[in-house]
Amino acid sequence: MIELKNLTKKFDDFTAVDHLNLRIETGEFFGLLGSNGAGKTTTISMISTVLLPTEGEVLIDGEKVTRKASAQKRKISIVTQEYSMRQDMTMDEVMEYQGRLYYMSRGEIRRKTEELLDFAGLIEYRRRIVRHLSGGMKRKLMICRALMTDPRIILLDEPTAGMDAFARRQMWELLRKLQRQNITIILTTHYIEEAEALCSRVAFLHRGKLDAVDSPGNLICALGKFAVDEMDGSVQRSRFFADRAGAIAYLEQLDADAGATLRRTTLEDVFVERIGKQNPAGIK
Repeated sequence: MIELKNLTKKFDDFTAVDHLNLRIETGEFFGLLGSNGAGKTTTISMISTVLLPTEGEVLIDGEKVTRKASAQKRKISIVTQEYSMRQDMTMDEVMEYQGRLYYMSRGEIRRKTEELLDFAGLIEYRRRIVRHLSGGMKRKLMICRALMTDPRIILLDEPTAGMDAFARRQMWELLRKLQRQNITIILTTHYIEEAEALCSRVAFLHRGKLDAVDSPGNLICALGKFAVDEMDGSVQRSRFFADRAGAIAYLEQLDADAGATLRRTTLEDVFVERIGKQNPAGIK
């Protein structure tokens, strides 16, 4: 279990994360969502000890995580937004280098490399150098590298950024396979449909503060399961209804030429309604 208690990070007079309190259960797939600058990356950087908090603390299974707490830190692996691998190495060499950093034996490195590359569907490309891999393959390799030390917590900072739709769906399946192994996954993403598809719970962050935390299904129900989209001049407006009957009754009152449509509400609708309307300049 991960607990964030009054977690705060300030950079001079700017507060990036403001007294954040969260509890993430063991084996949970948890999403951190927010606009650019909301504090998502800063939060996972503090969980991993890449950044130290200004105030507050991170606890794993009741023990405080610090840079000196090697046993706690070994439970955590982070996959960053940037491709942090040497471009002239093969997949095998990337994995071997990671294993050597953690003083793993040659036999253990070979075994884990084989197991993880096969798990990610990369085994046939193991001798291809990194610069010749697709973006999706590089992201998968970064996850394999992160899994080399058998962590119990994986921090994923926008793992599908820049991927096409097909590669993104492949990554989703890989992450579902990970979660079935009872690994705790904390995901940040700008693809709200990704969080809806993968996460058991999500937290909305706004200007460093916690706005809401719940399951995607509960957040959608609270807004209304059905949406009617209609045009107001050049702007599309959405109205939300608890049930289909209410949405249809509203549609029947509209002009037939209004071009209104009925659909199911998504987590992105919730995000726009909660976060977009709090930002006077719009979502950035």
